[in-house]
Amino acid sequence: MHLAKLTSPADLRALGPAQLDELCAEIRHFVVQAVSRTGGHLGSNLGAVELSVALHRVFESPRDVIIWDTGHQAYVHKLITGRKDGFERLRQRHGLSGYPSAQESDHDIVENSHASTSLSWASGLATGFQLTGHEHRRVVAVIGDGSMTGGMAFEALNNLGHYAQRALIVLNDNGRSYAPTVSRLSTVMSRLRQSPHYVQGRRAVDHLLERVPLGDGVRRSLDSAAAAMREMWEPPAFFETLGVRYVGPVDGHDIPAMESAFRDAASYVNGPIVVHVVTQKGRGYAPAEHDTEKHLHDIGLFDPATGGAPPLSTDVGPPANHAVAPADPDADSEAAEPAEPVVRDYTAVFTETLIAAARRDRDIVAITAAMPGSTGLLPFQREFPDRFYDVGIAEQHALTSAAGMARAGLRPVVAVYSTFLARAFDQALYDIGLHRLPVILCVDRAGVTGPDGASHHGLYDIAMFSRVPGMTVFAPSSPDELPIAFAQALEITDGPAAIRWPRGKGPVDATGRQPDVVAGATRLQARQHRSGPDACILAAGQTFNAAVEAAELLSAEGIAVSLWDPRILKPLDRAMVLDAAAHPLVVTVEDGVRVGGFGSLVSDALHQLDAPTVPRIAQLGTPDAYLPHGTAPELHAELGLDAKGIAAAVTKTLARITA
Repeated sequence: MHLAKLTSPADLRALGPAQLDELCAEIRHFVVQAVSRTGGHLGSNLGAVELSVALHRVFESPRDVIIWDTGHQAYVHKLITGRKDGFERLRQRHGLSGYPSAQESDHDIVENSHASTSLSWASGLATGFQLTGHEHRRVVAVIGDGSMTGGMAFEALNNLGHYAQRALIVLNDNGRSYAPTVSRLSTVMSRLRQSPHYVQGRRAVDHLLERVPLGDGVRRSLDSAAAAMREMWEPPAFFETLGVRYVGPVDGHDIPAMESAFRDAASYVNGPIVVHVVTQKGRGYAPAEHDTEKHLHDIGLFDPATGGAPPLSTDVGPPANHAVAPADPDADSEAAEPAEPVVRDYTAVFTETLIAAARRDRDIVAITAAMPGSTGLLPFQREFPDRFYDVGIAEQHALTSAAGMARAGLRPVVAVYSTFLARAFDQALYDIGLHRLPVILCVDRAGVTGPDGASHHGLYDIAMFSRVPGMTVFAPSSPDELPIAFAQALEITDGPAAIRWPRGKGPVDATGRQPDVVAGATRLQARQHRSGPDACILAAGQTFNAAVEAAELLSAEGIAVSLWDPRILKPLDRAMVLDAAAHPLVVTVEDGVRVGGFGSLVSDALHQLDAPTVPRIAQLGTPDAYLPHGTAPELHAELGLDAKGIAAAVTKTLARITA
């Protein structure tokens, strides 16, 4: 077993070709088994096995810096750099991160978990090494999984070439992000890598120029002809126009070929160079190779033998929020377990809601940034292909193009993860908000998202988008509330709306009440769940369900509280604010940053009232810190955002008031 003996990149250099092939097979098997137990990014890593090995055989990490873009394709890199044992707790609390992490290893210089940033990092590092006398250190940026569709990558290429910065760019071209890559450049590359005549034709031209004795005039003419022929076969014109040399394509599963290309590229000192490497996402694992949607790009727990759901006998337990079938009504009532609450998936509800609305309104269009499957838009794409737009990894373009669509009379719906929407705050503020355009932002994965860690928690959308004048911010407390929020968002024509919901499933209709409908129009106002004189709890979004439990705990202690589901975080319902002002204590709860979020909006509203006194305000939310990876229940408990934590905060603050 070669993998068992692998403790550092240096161990790779003692292996021969046959041993390297055996090692790659062992790595693939290990990655499949490890990810099956924890979930994670599978397809990208299976495709990058030989690439990772070749890089570490040529470059000397950590002296030479290897930056992974995006970082989810760095599992093999972690194995090679001595973190094999950590995979037992991959993406689990206090376990191995699913992305590069400088806290884990000197081999990771950045946590590069958002796409298209590696080339800017490379530009800065190359400049820093040059100006500090460390030119011997090479900078290698591995960019793949569609990251070259991001505008930031093109900005960095422009500067790398302009300043002739010495950096090696490995373009890991698997033709995919989550979905097939949206890029004209990628299309050209795809045609190139599929052409059986490419390598033969290029080698013939190069051989002719090298071997035949020619005069300078003839050689210059043939050089020009060769350049023209290359432009027919490959995309060097794009890179070389920017001052970036191009090499490739190289078979990304041929270790000797990649090592040769990397060594040649490492010796190039006149500026940046791209080595175009072609890989197959999901390689070596049949279920990933046959997954036409995303080649098992990311996956939860699964049976490694089939790629499907794990067997019932597995000892890893069901996924978080696993829906359990309702109890059999004919079963023995004394032996029956208590019925699990009925749950629905938020994203699935959004999909149904959007398609139903689009059938009624032909002006509705849907936009995604390279994630049609994960944001629930694939069914929309199938039914309305002419009204669906995947812009690639380009959230900024997604929002501004949505602004243009709205200006032209359409009703654009942008489906995006909260963490990625942060990139487009400028566009939301000035392109959409300033022009008061009716764009609907559907913000998935809001709040604490779990195993992907600091860069993927959706903690900042409330604070950011409540700062956009005229923006309406919805926070459904259950999947049943989402269609009602969407219906009211469609009725808003004088400004944008954002609807945020958490990852996964939620209990249906947590309060048992139906939304109000007046004169055929939805009135999604805040609603009061219970009334009590001692304190008032305003719990936004998914935290409302924990607050319901907290109110019961407080009631058992003799503390009677009012409890509101705000439903709309901005603008605040005045009736809710006035009721809160009548209590000695107001507690706000949100699954987002405490400072500048929903609680801050409530505090400001209470202080704006013309009242002789303002109640004591306790704002519960996430702290001014980057949260680690872990399950949402684990982190909510640590942060005091579960039922016990909310109840404790009420009890503690009331004690201070009455002391």
